[in-house]
Order: sequence, then C-alpha cells, then structure tokens
Amino acid sequence: MSECEFAVLGAGAIGSIIGAHLARAGHSVVMLARGARAAYLQEHGITLRGLSEFTIQVPTLTEPRELTRAGTLIVATKTPGTRAALAPLAPLPLQSVLSIQNGPSKDELLTQAFGRERVIGALADTSGELLADGAVLFTRNVNVYVGELDGSDSARVRQLAQALDGAGVRATMSREILTLEWSKFCAWVGLTSLAVTTRALTWRLLSDPDSALLLVRLMRETGALAGRLGIALSDQAILPIATICAGSEQQAVALIMRTGADYRLSAAAHRMSALQDVEAGRPLEVNETLGYACDKAREQQLELPLLATFHALIAAIDRTRRGAAAS
Repeated sequence: MSECEFAVLGAGAIGSIIGAHLARAGHSVVMLARGARAAYLQEHGITLRGLSEFTIQVPTLTEPRELTRAGTLIVATKTPGTRAALAPLAPLPLQSVLSIQNGPSKDELLTQAFGRERVIGALADTSGELLADGAVLFTRNVNVYVGELDGSDSARVRQLAQALDGAGVRATMSREILTLEWSKFCAWVGLTSLAVTTRALTWRLLSDPDSALLLVRLMRETGALAGRLGIALSDQAILPIATICAGSEQQAVALIMRTGADYRLSAAAHRMSALQDVEAGRPLEVNETLGYACDKAREQQLELPLLATFHALIAAIDRTRRGAAAS
C-alpha cells in the first residue's frame, strides 16, 4: 500500500526525468513500472545524465493496485496499451491526472477512465533517451505546458506548473492547452514520420530540403484537420506551426531548414523518440497517433492523402520489422 503526491505511470525517459526531479525537490513520488525496468529502478534508482546529473532512489511499484492514494497521476507510457494500463488506476481518489504522451487521443482516454473534471491537458517540449545501461540521457528542457481543458485558470494547474518548474523541469501554465497540444501534434506527426522513414538525426531531417518539404506538407495536412475541428494553432509548441501553416510553402521550408541549423548547434545528437523505438525494436505509436488523425479526418470527410500514405507506410514498417500480423 502506498500514498504519494505524484504517481508517474511509465518509467521510460520522460517519466524518469519528471519523477526523479520531483523526488529530488522533496515531493513524495511513486513510479509505476513493470518488468526489467521496474527491477532496475528498485535496485539502482533513477540515474540522469546530460542536462541533469544525479541518481536518486524513488519508490517503484509493479502492481498499480498497491497504490492507494495519489494527488496527481502523470501518465508517461507509450500510447499502445494505455487503456489497459489506466484501468486498475481508475478507482484511485485522484485530484488530477495528466498525460505527456503523444497525440490528442490521450485526453479522451483519460476522460473515459477518470472523468473530465480530473483531467489536465499537457504537452512536453522535453526530451530524453533511455540508455542501454539503464540511465536516462536528459537532452532537451524547454517547457512542459499544463492547463485546464476548458481554458480556465485554476489553483491546481498553477501549483502543478510551479512544482515541476521548481523541481528543475521547466513548466508553464497555459489557458490555451488544446491549441498547444494540437500544435505540437502537427509538428510531431511530421517529425516522427520522417524520423522513422529516414532514420536520421533530428537536425538532419530538418535540414534536408526534400525532407523539409515533406515535413511542411504533413504539418499542413494535420493543421487542416485541427482547423476543421475548430482548434486554433500556435507558434509556441516545438515548431512555429501557425506560421508554417499560414505562409507560403517556400517560406515554410526555409523556416524548417533554419530550425535544422539551430538543432545542429544546440541538440546535434537529438533523435525523435520514434527513431529510438525503431532502433530498440519497440512497437511504434502509429495507430494511436497517425491512425487517430486519419480516423478524425474520415469523420470530418477531410482528405489528407500524404498523412494517410505515411500512416500506412509506418504501420507496415512497424509490422514487418517485428514480424507482427496486421490488426
């Protein structure tokens, strides 16, 4: 049995970064993990390298039902299997729950499991990589945005942002969290699609003119879906998506390539998490992200041909490299 201020579901790179920083700052934290990763944490604790360098022991549970109470649940697992992972946690008396997973479908899953009143919107412009020796390389610490889904102000969101930021993971409250989530998703769809298909470091796929052109067109298709759903876009999340979607294609490509030059200087080793998954032989988040966008487009009777093509291609890459059957 365990109680805590923060429970972190998923002890991969981002979950470990957040859990370790909150614990080091004096907050009571429980990690929810399984298998070899849970065993590693129980024996060695969380070790961070890169932007932060420390090791800390954080209580780790392998059975979610052992957690009896938590103030805030932070979901940091990969998107496949999220519904099943949330099921045993649904009865918890939580104040708040948020997910830093990729894709807007996460808020829908949290609402179904816990009720909309408990759900806080969130997105992370924060990066890390789980290394072969079990440590986590902390590579990017720009911002974790949190906000109420209805755009209102609230004490719980302010307190959450202050706790994360005070712990060393930069965080900001936003009253436009849906705009930011979808803006990040537009960027993520393009970056992930090109990372999986080119297997290139992030700065390289941003800097190549053909790759940059495909990125722009994928981002614009996803932006068109957001517009059809009545969601505005912003320049604030990861890439200046509103500008990329509004200007000429030539201007957008030039902007992407300038961003590539910046990444080469500031984050030359950065790899998209999907590329890390490919190289580690892990399943890709294709159906829950690109597939989700394609499903929403069909509901809206919106043709997004490039997105549909990349969804099919990446789904095929995922199945064939793992020898999995089509679902």
